[in-house]
Amino acid sequence: MHIIVIGVNHRTAPVELRERLAFPEQTLPEALARLRETRGVLESVILSTCNRTELIFVADQPSRAVEHTERFLESWSGVPQAEFRPVLYVHREEEAVAHLYRVACGLDSMIVGETQILGQLKDAFFLARDLGNTGSLLNRLLQQVITFAKKVHAETGINDHPVSTSYAAIELMKQVFGDLKGKRVVIIGAGKVAQLMGQYFRDSQVRQMTFVNRTLEKAEAVARSLGGQAVPLSALTDVLADADIVVSATGAPGYVLTKQQVEPLVQGRSRRLLFMDMAVPRDLDPQIHRLPNTFLYDIDDLEGYVEAQMAERLKVARRIEGKIAEEVAAFRQWLQTLGVIPLIAALQQKGQHIHRETMESLQNKLPHLSERELKIIRKHMMSVVNQLLRDPIQRIKELALEPQAEQSQNFFATIFALEEYLLEQELQQQKAEVKAAPSAQEARTEVPLPFRL
Repeated sequence: MHIIVIGVNHRTAPVELRERLAFPEQTLPEALARLRETRGVLESVILSTCNRTELIFVADQPSRAVEHTERFLESWSGVPQAEFRPVLYVHREEEAVAHLYRVACGLDSMIVGETQILGQLKDAFFLARDLGNTGSLLNRLLQQVITFAKKVHAETGINDHPVSTSYAAIELMKQVFGDLKGKRVVIIGAGKVAQLMGQYFRDSQVRQMTFVNRTLEKAEAVARSLGGQAVPLSALTDVLADADIVVSATGAPGYVLTKQQVEPLVQGRSRRLLFMDMAVPRDLDPQIHRLPNTFLYDIDDLEGYVEAQMAERLKVARRIEGKIAEEVAAFRQWLQTLGVIPLIAALQQKGQHIHRETMESLQNKLPHLSERELKIIRKHMMSVVNQLLRDPIQRIKELALEPQAEQSQNFFATIFALEEYLLEQELQQQKAEVKAAPSAQEARTEVPLPFRL
């Protein structure tokens, strides 16, 4: 069985193409049903976000399965293969496993270390599992991937280093004040940056937010949505007198506040006053920082802070990469031992068959034995069978990790004469697939037979 991931993301494809290849949430059940019926696909998951679309699947013949899934993607999205194939990546086997670990940990995201993708991957997996698209391989792999990602996020704190300028601004303010709770904030502007800063301030439980804008109606709309108040630009100096923090994010061509305007407001003031200029070109006169008890930061200060935080994230990311390599090796080892499961089951089945026939023969030859005596004999004979099988089972597990694993498994099946039992397993598996198509997806990969009968 082969694990494969094909897809596009923010690095390989422009947003215009990504949005055409995306799977809207309401269409995912139907899309998963179609993918489940795609030739050569035994298990499947669809991961679709604003930055990536990926088909995660298990196949028996990888090359053909990739061709069929590309056709599925073309048919579903309406985007010709000639258009998306140049930017489509294909990861196979261990490369695919490592890719899924990196995606879940946020190492493949636009913002390294972000946690949103982990929730999106978990939702995609749970939906596919509930609809019968996954089986033993993807269930095991994605459960381990999700558990691992949760653990590294908790232990490494990679997401503790803010890398957006708005969040960085809040963190910088906390370094000045210690805590923003109870502070009075004035926000100049009513655009996206002003709104985002307002959300952060609300979450920080500031005492009061006042939005100031040239168009009062816009300021009022933002203030209503965030629980603040609004005043026109002409009242700016009036609200500055009681402010602890002033954030400016307008598109004005010149300074919104000059040193001369601010100086009378800070004379005789004992409290700190922090100005955060998030506009380009700048809204605030750089000379404001010369005033007493006044702090002024601009976008360049924030960029430096963000770069430092990103450097810290990348350090953590390198440590996580090392842990991922260990996880991939562990999964490879589990995958290699998966092929011996039908062998072990067949050997145990044969042991039970011998035990059952021997007990029947014993009862026929010694009919005077009581039920209690038979129970004791049955128990001890089963113990003998289990002890005889213990070492061969352990040895075949070890041989599964060796380079000549397939030859060893064939020899094991021959020397213990397991062909009949393995054939019976395969027949039962085929009957199960015919009886229930959704559950057959799991049945196909539950007991793979990588060796020849």
